[in-house]
Amino acid sequence: MLGKDYEQQDCSLARALEVIGERWTLLIVRDAFHGVRRFNDFQAHLDIPKAVLSDRLSGLVENGVLQRTPDPGHAGRHLYELTPAGRDLWPALHALLIWGGRHVAPNSRVFKHATCGSLLDEAGHCARCGVTPGPQDIVSEVRRSRTRGRAAPREDAVAVALREPHRLLEPLGG
Repeated sequence: MLGKDYEQQDCSLARALEVIGERWTLLIVRDAFHGVRRFNDFQAHLDIPKAVLSDRLSGLVENGVLQRTPDPGHAGRHLYELTPAGRDLWPALHALLIWGGRHVAPNSRVFKHATCGSLLDEAGHCARCGVTPGPQDIVSEVRRSRTRGRAAPREDAVAVALREPHRLLEPLGG
């Protein structure tokens, strides 16, 4: 089994990868930006084994990327939310989404400035307003032209909710 650290590397990228570099971790962070907060919603949307999800969520909480709070609607359960350090990952996550869209597979989502509705450029900048909005000021929506000819759409609660435009960081579900 591969180790989780890069002890011999004296580099901030190596330290960051120790926190967010494991399989599934960035997809969990992506879903947290989309407003997923409950364990069961992460699990259903990602099709991730429960033990792996539990391990990754615990690691993200331990490392200050997510915070865990009691779920007022469900005794004994928790909600997960990005911390300020977790929200600071948005530019890196956006850059990876853009890179993947350019070099691997077309992006299925577009990002718009919530204030004016303009599409953000590849750098995450709104040309109309002259700003690079933070994630709380970005709306994510399905790129309509990319939906034809694809496999049947997923039917989990997160996938269904994300068919409509959705402001990043706004909680999904009740």
